Amino acid sequence: MPKFHDPAPYDINEHTGYKQIFNGKTFEGWDADASIWRVENGLMIGETLEGKPKGNNYIVYKGDKTRDFDLKLQMKIEKGGGGGIQYRSVTGIPWTRRQPNGLPPYDLRYMMTGPQADFWFPVNATAAGHTGQWYSENTMQGILAYRGQVTQALPGQTNRLVGNIGDKQALGGYVKVNEWNDYEIIARGPVMMHMMNGQLMAVFIDDNKDSVNNQPGYIGFEIESQPCKISVKNIWLRKFD
Repeated sequence: MPKFHDPAPYDINEHTGYKQIFNGKTFEGWDADASIWRVENGLMIGETLEGKPKGNNYIVYKGDKTRDFDLKLQMKIEKGGGGGIQYRSVTGIPWTRRQPNGLPPYDLRYMMTGPQADFWFPVNATAAGHTGQWYSENTMQGILAYRGQVTQALPGQTNRLVGNIGDKQALGGYVKVNEWNDYEIIARGPVMMHMMNGQLMAVFIDDNKDSVNNQPGYIGFEIESQPCKISVKNIWLRKFD
């Protein structure tokens, strides 16, 4: 028998051991602001309109809290703005930024704090460069792995670069504009990996075992800025907790 075997090819539709966490009909298991999020034609849609600012908003999957998992889904962003995928996240934490334009305070039921896999509409070079990176939402940690980086945090030390995946701008070529994108997150212990359309985008390794990034939490989706339309479908979760 040969000792070396090629892996099975990339397949976003391979779901052995997964469960589908959005039924395409209702928000059963999810907590959402109905003025922003809706189910339409089997899709989860978040939308904000021009001239009607809402600030950040999230839809939260309350069916599970998980730390170690694989998450597969398909997602697209249209019109502008952006958001991302929250995981190992919590709700109810006071928000570090005020609502814009004198709007009422944030409803903390729909506000998520924790790791995020970014996804932004490429209205400019800065926004285009966010997609795929590792970002800590609503904390002072901020961006801990830009697209194209493998970074690590060790106890008592600052975050450091340990390797490069590729050029940040070149990796943006894997992101489809106004079309469906495959997005996959793998989280195992301190290691968190973001993939888009089969391409590794960013890896963050948090070796601070008591870090907030290493705790079980919720999965969810963010919509930010306006106007923006985020659509999500085929959300599959495989837990290893």
